[in-house]
Amino acid sequence: MPQLHEKQVTVDHGPRTVSRPWGTYTVVDQGPGFQVKRLMIRPGAAISLQLHRRRSEHWVVTAGVAFVTIGDGETQLRVGQSVYVPQNTKHRLRNAGDEPLVIVEVQIGAYLEEDDIVRFDDLYGRA
Repeated sequence: MPQLHEKQVTVDHGPRTVSRPWGTYTVVDQGPGFQVKRLMIRPGAAISLQLHRRRSEHWVVTAGVAFVTIGDGETQLRVGQSVYVPQNTKHRLRNAGDEPLVIVEVQIGAYLEEDDIVRFDDLYGRA
């Protein structure tokens, strides 16, 4: 009688979207040393003033207008503009507009988990 062999099947569950008080993020792709997310920040909302000890980030605005704090400075970014956020640098994204702000975020580093967030100021009372 012939022997039956099991076929190994990989199931891709697609992008994973996570809700936060400021909006959502979706993990679009990831691999060794990088992760790509799509952030949607609701009108009037902002991420916490924070830093990451083990990663840097690149932000590209794909919809809306971003008010970006990096270190002691603040700048405004429109669709197609981008900014680099160095590791160990305080930063924040804020949406002061009436439309959702959409950012493509590329994280680079040896450790990319959510517990690498040091918060300094948070509108939603998170520590």
